[in-house]
Amino acid sequence: MPTQRSITQMRYDKEKSKHYGMKLNMKTDADIIAVLDDQPSFQGFIKQLVREYISRNDPQKKEDAP
Repeated sequence: MPTQRSITQMRYDKEKSKHYGMKLNMKTDADIIAVLDDQPSFQGFIKQLVREYISRNDPQKKEDAP
């Protein structure tokens, strides 16, 4: 039987977070797997890459550029 704390945590997670997963093929995606396995934090690495992508492709920045 779940405790009140775990019920509260599950409710919070449902309302405030989103989960993404991906499946990689060990043969065709071996290069990607090798890079991800070398990272101390998979989640931190992916977030950093996405934020770098956003900053490079931010249409607002391009409009403000001289």
